[in-house]
Amino acid sequence: MIKTILIAGIGGFVGTVFRYLISRYVQITVASTFPWGTLIVNIVGSFLIGLFFGIAEKGTFMSPEWRLLLTVGFCGGFTTFSTFSNDALLLLENREVFRFVLYSGFSFFLSLMAVFLGRGLTKII
Repeated sequence: MIKTILIAGIGGFVGTVFRYLISRYVQITVASTFPWGTLIVNIVGSFLIGLFFGIAEKGTFMSPEWRLLLTVGFCGGFTTFSTFSNDALLLLENREVFRFVLYSGFSFFLSLMAVFLGRGLTKII
């Protein structure tokens, strides 16, 4: 269990550092109030988790430890949006359209509401 936690933690650390560096670079180089850095990180992270899962599904190309490091760890630290996107795609691949719509809708709107409530709470504290 400790080995698993360390593998995920190391990947998460590296993913978080990359997220910060990419977002910061975009923020410095692009003069815009639009969150380009976050958008780029979310799209790249979603692509990477798809790539990593695709490689892992091919068989012996990736050990379970590497899969954990790259998907849960790196992509999870880089952006949790990638995990959301992968889960949503799995629902579609399994032809669970109703669950896909519920999951996607709830994830977006409830998360947006949670951010709104969290920020609102900080204003009254």
